[in-house]
Amino acid sequence: MVRIASTPRSTPESSPYPTRRGLVVALSVLAGFLLTVVWSATFVDSTIGDNIANTVLGHDAKEVPIAGILAGLAFAFATGLAGSFTACNIAVFGAVAPLMGQQGTLGTRLKAVLLPLRWLVVGMVAVSAVYGAIVGIVGTSMPQFDTAPTTAGLSPRSIQSMVVFGVIGLVFIWLGLAALGLVKDPLERVSQRFPGARMLVMGILIGGFLIGRPFGLFRQLFRDAAESGNPLYGAGAFVLQSIGNILIMAVLAVVIALIAGGRIGRWIAAKPSRAAVIVAVSFIVVGVFTFLYWDIRLLARREIIPWYPVAPWA
Repeated sequence: MVRIASTPRSTPESSPYPTRRGLVVALSVLAGFLLTVVWSATFVDSTIGDNIANTVLGHDAKEVPIAGILAGLAFAFATGLAGSFTACNIAVFGAVAPLMGQQGTLGTRLKAVLLPLRWLVVGMVAVSAVYGAIVGIVGTSMPQFDTAPTTAGLSPRSIQSMVVFGVIGLVFIWLGLAALGLVKDPLERVSQRFPGARMLVMGILIGGFLIGRPFGLFRQLFRDAAESGNPLYGAGAFVLQSIGNILIMAVLAVVIALIAGGRIGRWIAAKPSRAAVIVAVSFIVVGVFTFLYWDIRLLARREIIPWYPVAPWA
């Protein structure tokens, strides 16, 4: 008599996906939506962003003209730091959050965070450099160069922001659903051959924020690079802007990995589905927020759609 070996059953503790995936998605969508309701661009961009830039530069960033290439590069990095807490940069923490739960020695945990981060930086720098070079060549005729106020409807600059952030938001939502196994993961095959592919794509998406960013200090840098007619200056300034933009979040990820990484790693290892939840929640919240904030809420602000809920302080 031949005995047929039984196939081990997947238990909730060993499954790579949580048992209540629908609940994870629903709560993540709700969190992203509520964030759009309470988010105040004026407070984050002006109160926080302007004060950081003014402190780093030692003068009023909006009032003092950018005088020369070196001053422009310093302005780029300072305003990048100032933009660390803008709406766009929520995605950075979502991208690096999955890296923080590594186990092992202090050196092992540090390496586990820094090595993937290099690919994020490569993707981000590539997009920033190319876009900055384009701005240095043809920037004065691009939609972001126009600062003329609009009282109704959508300006070309607003349309550019809507398209860029709308696409990026939908991509993050898809990747979040893929982390839960609800849709096909577009990066699965390439990630098997090139482990850094996922972080490279994250870097490309984060670098893409510059293409749609309406942050006031960034527009000031954009106009300076466009008027310079210098593609090398444009590329360098935009790369420094992006590096400054993710620096605080990257340092925060490293600190968390070093201080609490061992405990976090053991907690994740005890139930593999927790890793999927962390990734999915991060990406879905970021994606829903980005899409709703820059597309649906913007349409309401321009009175193209009748209403969108907004907190009194926002």
